[in-house]
Amino acid sequence: MAATPEKPAPAAPRRKVGRHRGEGQWALGHYTPLNGNEQFKKDDDSLNVRTRIETIYSKRGFDSIDPNDLRGRMRWWGLYTQRKAGIDGGKTAVLEPEELEDKYFMMRVRIDGGKLTTEQLRVIGEISQEYARGSADITDRQNVQMHWIRIEDVPAIWEKLEAVGLSTTEACGDCPRVIIGSPVAGIAADEIIDGSPAVEEIHSRYIGSPEFSNLPRKFKTAISGSPVQDVVHEINDIAFVGVEHPEHGPGFDLWVGGGLSTNPRLAERLGTWVPLDEVPDVWAGVVGIFRDYGYRRLRNRARLKFLMADWGPAKFRQILEDEYLKRPLLDGPAPAEPSSRWRDHIGVHQQQDGRFYVGFAPRVGRVDGSTLAKIAELAEAHGSGRVRTTVEQKMIILDVEQDRVESLSAGLESLGFQVQPSTFRRGTMACTGIEYCKLAIVETKARGASLIEELERRLPDFDEPLTININGCPNACARIQTADIGLKGQLVLDENGEQVEGYQVHLGGALGLDAGFGRKVRGLKVTSAELPDYVERVLGRFQEERESDERFATWAARASAESLS
Repeated sequence: MAATPEKPAPAAPRRKVGRHRGEGQWALGHYTPLNGNEQFKKDDDSLNVRTRIETIYSKRGFDSIDPNDLRGRMRWWGLYTQRKAGIDGGKTAVLEPEELEDKYFMMRVRIDGGKLTTEQLRVIGEISQEYARGSADITDRQNVQMHWIRIEDVPAIWEKLEAVGLSTTEACGDCPRVIIGSPVAGIAADEIIDGSPAVEEIHSRYIGSPEFSNLPRKFKTAISGSPVQDVVHEINDIAFVGVEHPEHGPGFDLWVGGGLSTNPRLAERLGTWVPLDEVPDVWAGVVGIFRDYGYRRLRNRARLKFLMADWGPAKFRQILEDEYLKRPLLDGPAPAEPSSRWRDHIGVHQQQDGRFYVGFAPRVGRVDGSTLAKIAELAEAHGSGRVRTTVEQKMIILDVEQDRVESLSAGLESLGFQVQPSTFRRGTMACTGIEYCKLAIVETKARGASLIEELERRLPDFDEPLTININGCPNACARIQTADIGLKGQLVLDENGEQVEGYQVHLGGALGLDAGFGRKVRGLKVTSAELPDYVERVLGRFQEERESDERFATWAARASAESLS
C-alpha cells in the first residue's frame, strides 16, 4: 500500500459539509441534468456539431445556427461568438447574449506544448489575412486566436489547418483543453526531463474522444520538465512538474486542483512520483475523477478545484489509486525552487546540441497574420524551421547557430520584437478585453501596449523582474491574482464623479517561489487614464522602501496601504 503523502503546503480551509444529492455527480448515480449546459451536453455530444457546421450552418449562414450549438457546442471546435462593436462595458452584465454577440467568431487554434513548424505558423498567418482581417493573438495558454471569422469560412479554415497538422478540436468547451508544455522541451540544456512524449500521447489517445468530451467544466493541463517551471503549474487542474527522484531518477510530481477566476485556488501536490510513460494513464485517471465526481449542478462550482477543496489531496489520491488506476502510486519529492525568476525563456539560450534558441517579446501577445508569416521566414533563414509559443504570450525560434544569432535578433527588431526587452514589455500581458470579448468590461490590449510605452519612457532604468497582468473582467484569463501588479477591469468613478473604465488593483501575487495571490488594498482602484501615474508611483515607493534584493511581491505583502495607494 502506498505511504501517506507528505503534508501539503497550507491551502484554503476545507469545508466539512458533505455534498448533497443535488450536485449532479455521476459517480453517485445522479445523471439528471441540473442546468441548461448539462442538458445540451446530454442531448448530443458536442463533438458532433462539426458535421452541422460543415453541412448546414456554413451553407445557410449565421441565422441558421441552433442556439445550443451557437452558444454551447461550437466551443468544442474552438469557436465563440465575438462581442458586437460599440457596446460599452456598462452593458456587459445587462444585455442578453444575442444582444452582445456579433455575427462573427473568435477561432482558437490549438497548439499543444506550444510546438509549431514554420509551415504551420505561415498557414496560421495566411488564414489570418484571408479570413480574419489580419487578427492574431498569442494567448497565455500557447494558442493563437483569430477574430472576424465567418461561419461560411470555417470548413475551409479547418481544411487548411488540418493539412499541416493543426486543429481547433476541443480548444474551448467543457473538455480537456490545450495541453500546455515547456516550449523548450527536449531542447533546453538544463532540462530535468522531456515531457513532450506525454503531451503527444495524451493528445493522440484522448483529444476528440467521447470518453472525456462531457466534463463538468473546462479542464486545463500542464506538463513540464523544465527547472524554470515554465507552465504555471500551480493554477492548472492537473500539472506534472519535473523532479529527480533519489531512487528512480527523473519523473514528475503530480499537482491537482488549481484555478483562478472569481474563486482562486492553488493546486496541491498529491505527493506522488510519476514516470514519463505513466503520465497519460494518471492524467486519464484524474480526468475520470473530474468527469464522474465533479459538481455539475452549478456552473460556478463545477471546476475541479472545488472537489479538491472538499476532498483534500489524501482522499483524492486514494480515489485515484483505488478506483481508476487500480494500483498504488509511488511517493515522491517536491520540486525544487524555480531556477529563474523569469519563466518565459526570453533572450538567447544554449540548447543541448550546442545551438541556441532565441525568445522574443511581442507586446501583450498581439501580432497579426502578416507578421506571423515574416516570423516564419526569419526562423527558416536562421534556424531549422521550429518555433514555439509560451504561456507568457511570447515566442521562441529554435536551432539557431551561434553565428546567426545576431542577424536573427536584428531581423526580429525590424519587426518590432525585442530579444532583450524592457522589464515592462517582458512582464506585461493582457487578455482579449472589450474589443472582442462578450464578458469584458474594459479595454486591455491597447491599454497594455500604451502602458508599456509610457513606463519605458518614465522608468528606463527599472530592471527588476516584474509582472503586470491586465484583465477585462473578473474571470482572470490574464492571471491577475498571481501577478506583481494585477489589474481587474471594472467601471470606476473619476475625479468628476463620472463612470469611466478602470481597474481594481491586486498587488504582490506570485507563482513559483512563495506562490500566492495578490493583496487587495481596500478602496484601491484606478482609472485607465491614471494607470501610468499609479504604476510609476508604486514602483518608485518599492525602490525607496525595499530591502536588499527584495522582490516586489515580498515588499507588497508588508508595505503600508499608503505606500501601495
